[in-house]
Amino acid sequence: MYIVTGGAGFIGSAMVWRLNKAGITDILVVDNLASTEKWKNLVNRRYAGYMHRSAFLEAMGHNSFPGRVEAVIHLGACSSTTERDADFLMSNNTSYSQEVCRFALEKGARFINASSAATYGDGSQGFVDAQERLHQLKPLNMYGYSKQLFDLWLVDNGMADKVVSLKFFNVYGPNEYHKDDMRSVVCKAFHEISASGRLRLFKSCHPDYPDGGQKRYFVYVKDCVELIFRLLQHPDINGIRNVGTGQARTWNDLAHAVFKAMHREPAIDYVDMPLHLQGKYQNFTQADMSWLEKEGLDLAFPFMSLEDGVDDYVRHYLALPDPYLEMV
Repeated sequence: MYIVTGGAGFIGSAMVWRLNKAGITDILVVDNLASTEKWKNLVNRRYAGYMHRSAFLEAMGHNSFPGRVEAVIHLGACSSTTERDADFLMSNNTSYSQEVCRFALEKGARFINASSAATYGDGSQGFVDAQERLHQLKPLNMYGYSKQLFDLWLVDNGMADKVVSLKFFNVYGPNEYHKDDMRSVVCKAFHEISASGRLRLFKSCHPDYPDGGQKRYFVYVKDCVELIFRLLQHPDINGIRNVGTGQARTWNDLAHAVFKAMHREPAIDYVDMPLHLQGKYQNFTQADMSWLEKEGLDLAFPFMSLEDGVDDYVRHYLALPDPYLEMV
């Protein structure tokens, strides 16, 4: 059995797709569907069962999984970078992750966790995923801090070399439609351009970066799940690892890629950054991805370029009448 927490969510449902692509259907999807549209991400997928997050926690406590658990891919979390309920994030992103990790290790299962680039804060400490530098990081929001606490827990308890915790940078792609304001800028840009023919980007609040010139790693979700699948096949590769393309790109680059995929001429308006983001905004993220080469995965795993990823997402999903029906 493969357990995918957050299995109806953005990266989680794409992970179920990747497992299905490999012929794997003995999958337990763990999530909290509630009244969201996440269930649509599962319509075209094959899996053995679904379990609510609370029931999963209870089942773990009662050791109600008698069969072999091959892997636990823990993608379930509150991913809102603006969530202000710190107790909720501590419970949902930190304590819950610790329980799931303990369960996986007790079952002898491969454990792969979704961390976040938000742990790096303003980037002043660099974007190197070395464990010895982990305590120096200062996240800018509670979401990043909740992820940082889990990574620190792995290191402080000697577990970081037994599991994988992946620091995802800005992920975009199919199956994020339910995320409302936390959808990627690619997704938001497509709808904004479709409605008005124009796109708004934040003005820069830093003299080193022009408007729209702030840089990010933009990673296509298909690449993310492909990397996770490769790591399932390499239980010898562990640790806290960055997941990025190897090249930081500007918001202007992303905007031009969306306009091009939509066959539109670029028309960009720069607007003031909201007050609640000022001082908490990452102007530059560029991850050290040298671990791929060190582990021998670099030649076998080329990340899709921003232009190619955006083109695939826009033309094959967003531009369709119902992108849910064309789930990857």
